[in-house]
Amino acid sequence: MDLSINPILLVASLMVASTPILLAAIGELVVEKAGVLNLGVEGMMIVGAICGFAIAVETGSPAVGFVAAALGGAVLSMLFGFLTQYLLSNQVATGLALTLFGLGLSSLMGQSYVGVKPPSTPKLDIPILSDLPVVGPMIFSHDLMVYISLAIIVAVWAFLKYTRGGLILRAVGESHDAAHALGYNVIFVRLGAIAFGGACAGLGGAYLSLVRVPQWTEGMTAGAGWIALAIVVFASWRAGRVLLGAYLFGGITVLQLNLQAAGVAIPVELLSMSPYLITILVLVIISSDRNRAALNAPASLGRAFHASH
Repeated sequence: MDLSINPILLVASLMVASTPILLAAIGELVVEKAGVLNLGVEGMMIVGAICGFAIAVETGSPAVGFVAAALGGAVLSMLFGFLTQYLLSNQVATGLALTLFGLGLSSLMGQSYVGVKPPSTPKLDIPILSDLPVVGPMIFSHDLMVYISLAIIVAVWAFLKYTRGGLILRAVGESHDAAHALGYNVIFVRLGAIAFGGACAGLGGAYLSLVRVPQWTEGMTAGAGWIALAIVVFASWRAGRVLLGAYLFGGITVLQLNLQAAGVAIPVELLSMSPYLITILVLVIISSDRNRAALNAPASLGRAFHASH
């Protein structure tokens, strides 16, 4: 049994493993900040995974694949948006149906892509920084999507905190009736947030199929969408904490894979389920303080808006 784990490789792997969940979680955070609860993250991720994979294979360009994945996730999210915002369907039931629909649709779309190798996504070696000892290979030698995911975190944080648009979006999430009374188009704001969440989930899915596990297999998201939903709660609906939560989960995932490879005398099944068990444990600890949890959640979260004329 060899327990020597290279910390440089561990951190580098952690950043790669965390990126799909980070993208999906930051998209869902924006959706929930607008007062909408979309449980269809898993479905949008898996559709993004096959859309990105198929287009990347057909065009030979991973960049075009990522764009297609974002569009695929956004289009699927608009189905959820139409049902919940215009037809006022139950958000929880519609989100669950979206996940089931996405899993089935991706399975159908991906039948001819099983066993196909996608074009490789090039690493973006940042000049000078990537040559630094330890820090270079650890942080500055990843593909572009890793840095885009971090940029999205910063952009969402700045948007929600410092811009008028962010203030309007938060107002809609806190009290849609008050926002409507002030003349803001609640449904338009929420649809925009839902589309953004879908695009981010699609990107997360494509990162799985094109970079993390460069192949297409049915159901390859394996619960990543549900973890992203849990991370939003763990983060108390704050962008900075989403980064912490995603990297924590990614770290646990990579560590258990390393422990499996090292041949640790713990059942493989137990190691495989450890990231999910720890996520549940964290959520239980957070939920134990119900007043604090309720204080951070958007007040109109999950409530349907119907404008009275």
